[in-house]
Amino acid sequence: MSKFNGYGGFPGMGGNMNQLLKQAKQMQNDMMKTQGDIEAKEFEVSSGGGAVKIVMNGKKIVKSIKIKPEVVDPDDVETLEDLILAAISEGVKKADEIVEAEMGKYGVPSGLNGLL
Repeated sequence: MSKFNGYGGFPGMGGNMNQLLKQAKQMQNDMMKTQGDIEAKEFEVSSGGGAVKIVMNGKKIVKSIKIKPEVVDPDDVETLEDLILAAISEGVKKADEIVEAEMGKYGVPSGLNGLL
């Protein structure tokens, strides 16, 4: 069996294969950088018209919570709990949207973004 450019049976594949591997490695590096950028990104979301504000990062870690004093009612703790939960849920949704937008540039299916 003859060999062509080191690849048995596939004439002319040597240069193309090397270029393809080089492009794949560059894409992997770009994706890793993008993922790092996303994880470092911080954003603010709120609920209750700004009564509860949270700062979250791209890793979905809550960095801070700010609560307006007027929504702290000892007789209605449940409403405050709901506002905090709504703000965190909005933060997770926003983080997912950011990941989807940024990683979508690479054709990564949405369900796989967390696996990279």
